[in-house]
Order: sequence, then C-alpha cells, then structure tokens
Amino acid sequence: MDISVTQDGDTTVIAIPEHLDVLTSPFLKNILTDVISATKNVELDFSNTALVSSAGLRVLLQAQKTFQKSEIKMTFENVSPGVMEVFDFTGVSKIFNIV
Repeated sequence: MDISVTQDGDTTVIAIPEHLDVLTSPFLKNILTDVISATKNVELDFSNTALVSSAGLRVLLQAQKTFQKSEIKMTFENVSPGVMEVFDFTGVSKIFNIV
C-alpha cells in the first residue's frame, strides 16, 4: 500500500496513494484513527493522487468530523487540479482546509 506516514513534531504527514478508492480508503481510515492520539496536526499530501472516489471522500469527511471534535487541524496539500475538481463538484472543498 502506498500510504506513508511520517511524524514531524506535532504534525503527522500522510502521503495519499494514487487512487483513494474503495480498496485503499479502509487503510487510510485505519491510519487516521491511529494518529488521533499522537498528533495535533494532520497534513494529507495529495501530490501523487490522481483519483478520489466516493469511498475516499467518505473517509476524509469522517476524519474531518472526528478531528474537529478532538481539536486536531487537518490540512490538504498538493491537490492536483483533477482531484480539486472532484472536491469542488461535491462541495467538500468548502469543508476542508486545502492549501
């Protein structure tokens, strides 16, 4: 699985795989669940991501909700135009912190 996790102080950086879909989203969900107690900031690096499916969006939305309750900041970085188009079309670009 192409999901790497690195720790940089209070920030956990997670590299999202090329396809965040029904096959990979359960792995991301497990990683996001595991980092809740170990971080104050989560940076999701989309630099290698070409596709985000509805299953991937569901995991990201659930994580956003959980992190907000725990006062953990989640940031999306290096989002490609194609993935940004999906975020805009579904309206989630207004919910997520995308830089």
